[in-house]
Amino acid sequence: MNKPHKARKRFGQNFLQDSHIIHQIVMSIDPMPDDHLVEIGPGQGAITQPLLDSQCRLDVVELDRDLVDRLNTQFSHLDRFTLHSADALSFDFAALKKDKPLRIIGNLPYNISTPLLFHLLSQAAHIQDMHFMLQKEIVNRLEAQLGSKQFGRLSIMIQLHCQVEALFDVEPECFNPQPKVMSSIVRLTPHAAPPYAIDNMPLFERIVRSAFSQRRKTIRNTLKGICNDEVFQATQIDPTSRAEALSINDFVNLSNHLKYE
Repeated sequence: MNKPHKARKRFGQNFLQDSHIIHQIVMSIDPMPDDHLVEIGPGQGAITQPLLDSQCRLDVVELDRDLVDRLNTQFSHLDRFTLHSADALSFDFAALKKDKPLRIIGNLPYNISTPLLFHLLSQAAHIQDMHFMLQKEIVNRLEAQLGSKQFGRLSIMIQLHCQVEALFDVEPECFNPQPKVMSSIVRLTPHAAPPYAIDNMPLFERIVRSAFSQRRKTIRNTLKGICNDEVFQATQIDPTSRAEALSINDFVNLSNHLKYE
């Protein structure tokens, strides 16, 4: 029998243990027998087993070696199950795709959630949808709209690539150990076709990053050295605005105009 696993702070581990919430998450995902699912950080397998009950194909990515051994003991007898002992931040998810796009699932550690989301965005062409447990504050930022204090670089980059649906909240009491924050389940669905025509993505990303680098300053100051007043005038964007007052389309126009400067 496996010894009880002690959650490791360095891995940001908070294990989901509420059966009602587990059922609610699986119902939201609605896995089908012909789906190819990928679970990030399966932990002790709380969601892994009900996912496998759907007869889907499931790859899991786990960094903690102790949990790798436990998961192999539990599930390696199933030919539909493949375990990857790896760091999700550097894992090549696209390499897993065969005939169908991937469906990604994960209770993401708070300390790596944002860089992991950006890593997955770079492989969005191979992904059907993503269901994540995240800190509620992060989900608020993902779905934030123009003018909101939560609206920022993360909002823009995620919405540029995905439709965002906040599904439901998860109380700290549903985990062991209990986190100090509220969690939320979010569904991210990559757009079938790009909603914006961006001529130079690295330039667009640079503009967005710079604009939000000092939120209290105007974009004339944060974009100094990238955009001048002639560019703002040509794109009809007020240089005295702060970044959260600019729409995604405004940033696209700035980027595309600069491409031809």
